[in-house]
Amino acid sequence: MIQLDEFATMSCKSTKVAPSVDFDHSCSDSVEYLTLNFGPFETVHRWRRLPPCDEFVGARRSKHTVVAYRDAIYVFGGDNGKNMLNDLLRFDVKDCSWCRAFTTGTPPAPRYHHSAVVYGSSMFVFGGYTGDIYSNSNLKNKNDLFEYKFATGQWTEWKVEGSLPVARSAHGATVYSDKLWIFAGYDGNARLNDMWTISLQDREHACWEEIDQSGEIPPSCCNFPVAVCRDKMFVFSGQSGAKITNNLFQFEFKGHMWTRIPTEHLLRGSPPPPQRRYGHTMVAFDRHLYVFGGAADNTLPNELHCYDVDSQSWEVIHPSLDSEMPSGRLFHAAAVIQDAMYIFGGTVDNNVRSGEMYRFQFSCYPKCTLHEDYGKLWENRQFCDVEFILGEREERVLGHIAIVTARCQWLRKKILQAWDRQRQKAKHDSSEESDEGTAGGPRDIPAGNRPSGTQPMLEVSIREAEAQPFEVLMQFLYTDKIQYPRRGHVQDVLLIMDVYKLALSFKLSRLEQLCVQYIEASVDLQNVLSVCENANKLQLDQLKEHCLNFVVKESHFNQVIMTKEFERLSTPLIVEIVRRKQQPPPRLYSDQPVDIGTSLVQDMKAYLEGGGLEFCNIILLLDGHPRPAHQAILAARSSYFEAMFRSFMPEDGQVNISIGEMVPSKQAFESMLRYIYYGDVNMPPEDSLYPSQIQTALYSFTRSLSKAEPTIMTTWKTQ
Repeated sequence: MIQLDEFATMSCKSTKVAPSVDFDHSCSDSVEYLTLNFGPFETVHRWRRLPPCDEFVGARRSKHTVVAYRDAIYVFGGDNGKNMLNDLLRFDVKDCSWCRAFTTGTPPAPRYHHSAVVYGSSMFVFGGYTGDIYSNSNLKNKNDLFEYKFATGQWTEWKVEGSLPVARSAHGATVYSDKLWIFAGYDGNARLNDMWTISLQDREHACWEEIDQSGEIPPSCCNFPVAVCRDKMFVFSGQSGAKITNNLFQFEFKGHMWTRIPTEHLLRGSPPPPQRRYGHTMVAFDRHLYVFGGAADNTLPNELHCYDVDSQSWEVIHPSLDSEMPSGRLFHAAAVIQDAMYIFGGTVDNNVRSGEMYRFQFSCYPKCTLHEDYGKLWENRQFCDVEFILGEREERVLGHIAIVTARCQWLRKKILQAWDRQRQKAKHDSSEESDEGTAGGPRDIPAGNRPSGTQPMLEVSIREAEAQPFEVLMQFLYTDKIQYPRRGHVQDVLLIMDVYKLALSFKLSRLEQLCVQYIEASVDLQNVLSVCENANKLQLDQLKEHCLNFVVKESHFNQVIMTKEFERLSTPLIVEIVRRKQQPPPRLYSDQPVDIGTSLVQDMKAYLEGGGLEFCNIILLLDGHPRPAHQAILAARSSYFEAMFRSFMPEDGQVNISIGEMVPSKQAFESMLRYIYYGDVNMPPEDSLYPSQIQTALYSFTRSLSKAEPTIMTTWKTQ
């Protein structure tokens, strides 16, 4: 795949011609014609090795900093294995050339493990470790603050009055809201987790302020990266004494609140977070965080991990086939210019310092709104065509046949049975018009020829389900996830257990795994007995086993059996706990892969490709040729169709598809449907002959052209 930085800049001209285009002299000057000006392009997810820094320009190094300013990377400080450095190097990303940056004034003392950020037209350097590492003398941490002006090359130290942060190195630093923010680090004796900030707008009146942090504050740590994305600061892993974790934390600048990003929503079998590590880099681009390198349990991995801030999921980025991969390293530095990440230096195998520069091309794919659009369809309850009657109280929940039958075979069967009953009832009520009376059933009228506006709401009775857990299950069908309630709260855990019971009955493997992971992560000393008793009652053996093993742990057992809840347990369950403590059963290990079920994307793909044919309730006419489709799906994903179905519904259930006077080709229209149904943006080679028609179709029919159109175009494959 290629990414076009300036894709197809189209312009209409009348007399002038681009030098690279041959002019047809048979054309009149008044005739307008189209020219395509292709800009530079780069293969997405491609690593490129750029010219390394020559020794006569600057030494190989690690523990340095890099910042990006305009079209250049600036490297400051670090160590070359023998000495600390305080030179400033400049790498021009357009010319791929190195030089020493012009400087005047007194620079910071040689140092490493400092921080550097860009604000306005200046670079700010804070703290770090200074001294003579060769003779091991005068070694100390610093808390000084220097400014380097890119325009003049002037170094200036900020002399700040009042309280100062404790001197430190290996800390995190970033800029937000005109302020420099400093977090954690190492002061020479202990690791820290305090936070300080200083305004960078006015040097004369600047003062340091310690931030009163709240929430799940990360443990004291050092040698970690920070990155800002979506108005939040993120911290990943790092050295925390003997306890190094792979936790990801986010910090809300406005409320000064920390939150640990949970991983309970990640399915077993889906990409896990990166290994715990230190000395790595993390940069932000668009809605993603990219983690590279570091030392991970005595290894130097070189995979690039990507975290999606919106979906809260990790993945490993697979490099393009023509990539020149950097080796694993730690204490390197990274910065972003436009749509690429640049990595310089670091310590590689055998404690060797590197002078290499690498470039990684990000993918600029806009976020697909598939899950959000279907989620809004569920929340708004528009265009509903089925009503579920639940439990003994006969509570009612509305839904959409298309989504439900695409995601759950058990409910699909229930809906077909209800359709049969509706058809039989219609026949009984109108025996003389039996042909017309079968309009509600999928088996008597050709697919897609049943206008939804003429159908009564289908009623489906499900006695074994109560409304609240069923609504959570429905939310999963529409979005592939569930909004977890308060973790650990007994009533909320019991609710997810009821959802788990439904998932087992409805054979929704993916939902089963989500529920189990949430419940197991939520079990604690306060709720374990309630969860265990409920699992025993619902015959949820896997959860019961987890609770029993939790109770009989050496650190838990005495605390649990002394509670009032233990006294109220049923006798058989008390006996089972005591026996489990006295004689634990042998641990059983299974190497069988976990069935995580099918995803929303997979189910909607199968539905479009024929699995949902009998549930079609709208016909799209393309140049007279019928294409069966589903009203709810079209309305959820396209504002064009949503407006149409809101204002009027054709009596015959048929909609002519045209764009002005143009009828899109079948290939272009099928590509558009793939995007609407399951967010597919990979255009097959045969469709690449119709890019302008696909672009125009998306412009006319999809919900957000700014997202859909560039997505299709940037994943165009060259032939």
